[in-house]
Amino acid sequence: MKPIQVVLLPGSVLPAQPAFGALIEALGPDVDAVAKELELYDGDEPPPGWSLDTEVDGVLREADARGWETFHLLGYSGGGAASLAFAAKHPGRLLSLALLEPAWAGRWDWSPAHAQVWKEYEALETLPPDQFMAAFMRLGVKPDVVLSPPPEGGPPPWMAKRPTGIRAFLQDFKTYDLERARLAAFDRPVFFVLGGLSNPDDYGEVAERLSTVFPDFRLEMIPDRHHFDPPHRTEPDRLAALLRDHWERAERVI
Repeated sequence: MKPIQVVLLPGSVLPAQPAFGALIEALGPDVDAVAKELELYDGDEPPPGWSLDTEVDGVLREADARGWETFHLLGYSGGGAASLAFAAKHPGRLLSLALLEPAWAGRWDWSPAHAQVWKEYEALETLPPDQFMAAFMRLGVKPDVVLSPPPEGGPPPWMAKRPTGIRAFLQDFKTYDLERARLAAFDRPVFFVLGGLSNPDDYGEVAERLSTVFPDFRLEMIPDRHHFDPPHRTEPDRLAALLRDHWERAERVI
């Protein structure tokens, strides 16, 4: 039997393997899951002219190199934004879409609360690196959530690229044209996982808006998780079961 073929895109902080290693193990051997690094971090600086389209092209190259004509795509946070862009541009390549709290702003008619959150994200761009990450993480969760302290011994080497990478996402979100009409034409199953402790004015509103766009949309709320304590890292077995159900359903309705 052909394995389930999936590309996994991480967010703008953790590299792909530490982000998805536990989930890939939980999915088992009959899921061919590829944790793909973001093109954003291929070098010491973002590639010239980087945008979400750069990530879309990277996913295409990965799938083509593996001979995958169609496949499932999963994206978390910034990788979720890239996954949305991929679904809009190449819907025929996807069997399904899974979104783990995708980051999204763009030129949509957001509520005043969501617009205010993104003004606060934009204000982070002037902060020095040692303040940037803490402020960025605080915006992603509810006010009463206690975030984990920084790792002992200092940040890992790859963290040095992250403030610049996150700023690249924030800049691109201001102008990237993610067309709702193209997303509305995407008729494959879409599965959205939302943490109950994440900022509802950010990821909660993204979930609400996308539920009115995609014709086949299912939301799973996990009450005790948030954006920086996500189920793919903390409850991989639980999420793996949900994803397998999503993918198997998608392959049944081809």
